[in-house]
Amino acid sequence: MAQMLSAVAMVGAASAASPIVTKQLVGVDAPASGITVVSRQDVRPDGASAVGDLTLSVSDLPMLSCHYIQKGLFFPPPGVPIASLVSSLVCALSRALAVFPALAGRLVTLDDDRIVIRCDDDAAVEFYHAVAPTLSLDEFLVPNADVPTRLTKNLFPMDRTVSYEGHRRPLTSFQLTVLGDGAVFVGFIANHAVVDGTSFWHFFNTWAGLCRGTPVQPPDLRRNFFGDSAAVIRFPGGTGPAVTFDADAPLRERVLHFSVATIRELKAKANQWTRSDKFAEAIGKHVHEAKVQGGCGEISSFQSLCAHIWRAVTRSRRQLAPDATTTFRMAVNCRHRLRPAISPLYFGNAIQSVATTATVAELASNDLRWAAARLNATVVAHEDGAIRRAAAEWEAAPRCFPLGNPDGAALTMGSSPRFPMYDGNDFGWGRPLAVRSGRANKFDGKMSAFPARAGDGSVDIEVCLAPDTMAALLRDSEFMQFVS
Repeated sequence: MAQMLSAVAMVGAASAASPIVTKQLVGVDAPASGITVVSRQDVRPDGASAVGDLTLSVSDLPMLSCHYIQKGLFFPPPGVPIASLVSSLVCALSRALAVFPALAGRLVTLDDDRIVIRCDDDAAVEFYHAVAPTLSLDEFLVPNADVPTRLTKNLFPMDRTVSYEGHRRPLTSFQLTVLGDGAVFVGFIANHAVVDGTSFWHFFNTWAGLCRGTPVQPPDLRRNFFGDSAAVIRFPGGTGPAVTFDADAPLRERVLHFSVATIRELKAKANQWTRSDKFAEAIGKHVHEAKVQGGCGEISSFQSLCAHIWRAVTRSRRQLAPDATTTFRMAVNCRHRLRPAISPLYFGNAIQSVATTATVAELASNDLRWAAARLNATVVAHEDGAIRRAAAEWEAAPRCFPLGNPDGAALTMGSSPRFPMYDGNDFGWGRPLAVRSGRANKFDGKMSAFPARAGDGSVDIEVCLAPDTMAALLRDSEFMQFVS
């Protein structure tokens, strides 16, 4: 997080009932990043919560070992005084928290080892105001270059906080950073055991909408995604888990843009075959089983893009043996896949990780169609029955999710180009300019998919790779010809 100035002085004598308490931070020189926090406000929901304890589900509990989610948006200069901007954001935040009271709560472990979100009236979230007078938007959004992580990491508070820490720390935190050219960044940090990407962006949209004065869609707070499960994860002595990967391993990070035209071309390549028994046999039992369950259907644009990335990164990992098994993981939204389906506004984690495997030699000797068909088959097969089996398997052996790349041959795709990162996130001074994330949950092979700003179906992929793998990928002409 951006360096916080040393001496803290209360501004005004806010009463205990006040939803907003401001602390002005006065003191020392700006840190090397050029980003300095100048004030912090404790923000409470605008109104008492009628929501009781919300029990973490079979999809929430595995995330206790993950970092808090860190995502945010760059915006053009607001054109209003900064004091007014901060006041508007904080007031709307207080109202948004009243709609999403769980985000102002804390985690509590009960006597029976269940972990719940306690939505009481005492908890608050933190809103930081930071300034970066020597930095401009161009220094963060550099074309054809790595993401300047030494700068972006300071756009977010609670850097690398593990979700179990929600027992002691706020479940959400926010930071407004004002750059020297007037552009601003709005960063949102949320406990990953409390929200998945769908709920994360639902709240972001709600906050922005309240700033604009638009109607809100309240979340569905029913715990009907395996909410009756009695499974628990025990942490003896209250010592929480650590992340399951080396957060300090060297990485390079880039945001690669794929235009709608190139994605259409990849999709056309992936679908240039007749689904015959001969082809099903060629790509193996994996696809055949999906066909039995109802057919693979058309390979999607995103599956085609993922197959292109999977093949290219595997080529770039030159240390892998031909018989090494590679894995492509992606998170699947289960809300609409269950029968009966749960609400698209379900609050919490309603995701499961699905894995597709192939050897290095198989990816090298087969074309894009083959890899895309395997990814498609995995997703098609993950319907109600598969979701329930995965939940039952977890209940039989509860554990935290093993995020990472222990064998050096895995890719994990997070986020989604379907999330409303640009649409719905106008706070009243213009559409966002770009999405960026912090250092949370990043390792060799971690990728995140964002919709591109144009809103035309183009996609930005945030790519994190070991330095030598990234260098090889950027030299791969077969891959880079599709990057804009």
